[in-house]
Amino acid sequence: MHPPDSGHRHLCLAQRTLEKLSIHNNHANPTPPILLTIAGFDPSCGAGVAADLKTFAAHNCYGVAAVTALTVQSTQGVLSVHATPASTLRAQLDALAQDSTLAGVKIGMLANRANASAVTEFLDKHKFAHVILDPVSRPTAGSAELLDAPGLTFVRDEMLKRASVITPNIPEAEFLTGMEVKDLHAMKAAGLRLLEMGARAVIVTGGHLDRPIDVLCDSAGVETFGGDHVKSPNTHGSGCTFSSAIAAQLACGQQLRDALILAKAYVTKAIEKSYPTGKGDGPLNQLFRFHQEPPPRGVHEVPQHGMHPAAESTGH
Repeated sequence: MHPPDSGHRHLCLAQRTLEKLSIHNNHANPTPPILLTIAGFDPSCGAGVAADLKTFAAHNCYGVAAVTALTVQSTQGVLSVHATPASTLRAQLDALAQDSTLAGVKIGMLANRANASAVTEFLDKHKFAHVILDPVSRPTAGSAELLDAPGLTFVRDEMLKRASVITPNIPEAEFLTGMEVKDLHAMKAAGLRLLEMGARAVIVTGGHLDRPIDVLCDSAGVETFGGDHVKSPNTHGSGCTFSSAIAAQLACGQQLRDALILAKAYVTKAIEKSYPTGKGDGPLNQLFRFHQEPPPRGVHEVPQHGMHPAAESTGH
């Protein structure tokens, strides 16, 4: 049986150990790639900036975010969208760029033309090495617009050519090109059309197909990437997650083709490891790699970092 003050003493020892580790780590740990997501906020945290930040963390990157809109939504769909004023978005972007060296930028929901214009000015000012554009326009569930018609035109005519790679799904490829896209042949044609429109590289994602096939179109040609269909309704945020995983892989030094393959495998596993969080289609489990089984009851783990707390003085 432990003495009456045993729990308090162990807590104090653990706190002192963590303080020492924190001081040490501030000097020893290198900063990982810092990635910026520019997207809307989903209160159910399945898509938008929440999905992006979780995905960045899962790839050992640090994420910062500029919020383009506050949405009212849950796993059952998007009810309404409240756009951030463009002046506020500009201020967010400028503050983050002045504070950190950004390894890449991922762009998702923009809400309207004013925000799209602000982001384009930001890209022109800084010339980032990696810019991944996920041209979100409508939610999978719900009737709210995620990008107004003038904004969609601006993205198509101006922002498209400023991205390193764009990642439209089939409906988004249809919106951007005006083409009907119903099969793999049409996905390839849409990708090539987007290259003609000024995109540097295009990944048309085929998650809407019976067998998920993605099409990569760039200066090297056209290539398809098949995948396994996961029988799960928990796919909310899959497009955001895929684009963010590509951004992280590129920031960590991968070439686009390999980044696509790794991101596709990651999204598949995140769907496999997902679980319901509400009454509608749940989100991916972006943090599945971090899951650990809790220790059995009654077993207390002590941090092992070269100094066992019991070796320290118990005085305080």
